[in-house]
Amino acid sequence: MNKQNKIVAGLTLISLICLAIAYFAPIWWVSLTAPNYPTDAFPDGIRIHFHFDGVNNGCRAAAKGSRMADEIIQKDLGHDDERYNPILDANKNVNKGAEGLDCVHEMNTINHYVGMFPIATGAPVEKPLAKFFFGFFAVMMLAFALPKKKPRLAVLAVGFTAVAAWMLVDQFVMGNLASHVADYMNETGRFFREPERIKAWGDNVDLITRIVIFGLIAVMAVVIVGVAMIRGFQLLLALVPALLPLFFLVTYAAWLWFFGHNLHPWGAFTVKPFMPTVFGEGKVAQFSTYSYPYWGYGLLLALFVCMMLALLIRRKQLREGGAE
Repeated sequence: MNKQNKIVAGLTLISLICLAIAYFAPIWWVSLTAPNYPTDAFPDGIRIHFHFDGVNNGCRAAAKGSRMADEIIQKDLGHDDERYNPILDANKNVNKGAEGLDCVHEMNTINHYVGMFPIATGAPVEKPLAKFFFGFFAVMMLAFALPKKKPRLAVLAVGFTAVAAWMLVDQFVMGNLASHVADYMNETGRFFREPERIKAWGDNVDLITRIVIFGLIAVMAVVIVGVAMIRGFQLLLALVPALLPLFFLVTYAAWLWFFGHNLHPWGAFTVKPFMPTVFGEGKVAQFSTYSYPYWGYGLLLALFVCMMLALLIRRKQLREGGAE
C-alpha cells in the first residue's frame, strides 16, 4: 500500500506540473489563409493561439520589406467606410516592420469583414476566472494525493479558503472585476455604436461573473462536506481535474458556435450563420481555416492520463481498505 501511495503521489505531482505549465501555454491554434494575405507577409497565415486566460498573437515575423497588414486591408479589401476605421486604426500598429506583426488584430479584421464579434469579447467570464479554477483544481489534486482522511480535509479546507480569499480580494477589493467589465465594454464599443446595448452586455458580464464566483465558493463547501461524509467522494478530486481537456474543448466549441451564429450587418458581405472549424480544415468565403490543438493541450492530455491512473489505483485501495 505504501508503494501504491507513492505512485499516486508521483502521478499527482506530474499532473500538478502539467496543470501549472498549461495555464501559461498555448492550448489551441487557429490560422486563416487567403490570396490577399501573401506568405511573405504572413508565413503561417493569420495565426492566433488560444490560452486559458486570453488569445495571443501566433504569427512568426514576416520577411523585411513585405507588405504589412493595414496596407493589405486598405488596398485589397478597399474599406474606407467610417464603419471600418476602428479596425484600420487598430492595425496601424502592425506596420512597424516584421516584429510588429500582430495576427490577433488581423483575425479581428477578418471577423469584422464577415460581421463577427471581436475575439476579445469571447469567454468574458471564463478568461478572468481561469486562474481561480486552476487553483481550485490544484487543491483538489493535492488533497487526493493524501491517503488519510484528516490530512485530506485539512488540505481542502486551507487550500479552498486561500483560493476563495484570493478570488474575492482580486475581483472586488482590487477592483479587477470592474476593470475587466470596463475593458470588455471598451473593446465592444470599438465595433458597436449602441451604448445602451453595450451597457447591458457589460452588466450581464458583471452579474454572471459574480454568480460564478460565489457558485465556485459554494462548490468548494460541497466538496469538503462530500469528502468528509462519503468515502468514495474523494475519487472526484482526481476525476474533475482530469476532465480539464474536455472542459476546454466543450467551452471552445461553444464559443465558436456563438461567434458563427451571431453575425452582424456591419460586414462587407453577408454569409449565412455557420459553425467555425473546431478541429481540422475548413473554408469560409475566400478564407481557408485551420484549427488544431497545440502543445499546451498535450499537457492537459498528460494530466488526464496521470490522474486517471492515480484514480484507478486509489479506487483499488478503497476496495482493499488501503485508503481512508
